[in-house]
Amino acid sequence: LRATKDMGKMLGGEEEKDPEVAKKKKEEEEERQEALRQQEEERKDKHRKMEAEREVVRQSIRDKYGLKKKEEKEAEEKAAMEQACEGSLTRAKKAIPAGCGDEDDEDEESILDTVLKFLPGRLQDMFKK
Repeated sequence: LRATKDMGKMLGGEEEKDPEVAKKKKEEEEERQEALRQQEEERKDKHRKMEAEREVVRQSIRDKYGLKKKEEKEAEEKAAMEQACEGSLTRAKKAIPAGCGDEDDEDEESILDTVLKFLPGRLQDMFKK
């Protein structure tokens, strides 16, 4: 009879319904959960300290080389854009690189003439009209 009860437990069957055993298991589970929470808090504290130390090192590097934080750069750029757009109802225009769109029409005609030179006589006449 004892062997069958043990086999039932091994196979995932019902355990003995002793209130003291159930209470003890519940307490053990609560202790385990509390230990996990405590470990997680300790881990987070450790990471916070490490990140603070890293930030000190980062700041010393920024000071040494005259660099700015990414957030500071973005804030300055945003402020510059807002200042440039002040009083405008539309969004800021993007800068157009030199040589894009400000070329003379004469250059375009010379390119067309160059292409026409390579076409047969009849096609040249058609495009010149």
